[in-house]
Amino acid sequence: MSTVTLIILVAALAAMAGLVIAPSVRQGRKGELPVRSLPSEAREQYAARWAGVQERFVDSPGWALREADRLLGALAVDRGYPAESDDKRMDALSIRHPGEIDGYRRLHAMAAQVPDGEAAQTAEAATERMREALVAARPLFEQLVRAQPHDERPLPPPVPRQRDLQQGRIPRQRLGPAADH
Repeated sequence: MSTVTLIILVAALAAMAGLVIAPSVRQGRKGELPVRSLPSEAREQYAARWAGVQERFVDSPGWALREADRLLGALAVDRGYPAESDDKRMDALSIRHPGEIDGYRRLHAMAAQVPDGEAAQTAEAATERMREALVAARPLFEQLVRAQPHDERPLPPPVPRQRDLQQGRIPRQRLGPAADH
């Protein structure tokens, strides 16, 4: 066997070992992430703020996207995820919430692209992508805000606003498993 062939073989084996070992190392870190309690008042405030973001989306989609990104980041930090950088926080969230992290990443990336003084008329296609990003991030928000066994008590069901009752609507604020309607 030539030296070049041997080097290629060793490199391939090392790469394969990395693919097998890396996930187990990440899973081992799961126990190192303390999840903090979130008092019911804080959960209620986060839920109300998220509902407000969704309501304002129609009038100001860029603002709503940036605010949802900030809100989700603050909730994750309050739950005990790293505060020092978005990358570390997302990496830690991906360990406990692998099925929901992509929605948050999508929201975060899109929020970074929206200028602060967004144009009065946002293109319809861009608005639809922002809406999809906001919807994609909702399952992670719902998991983080949902009452955990170590929290004091479960969050009460949402109270319909007066205008929702007058219009015969049911509020969209849900804290259970996400489902697109």
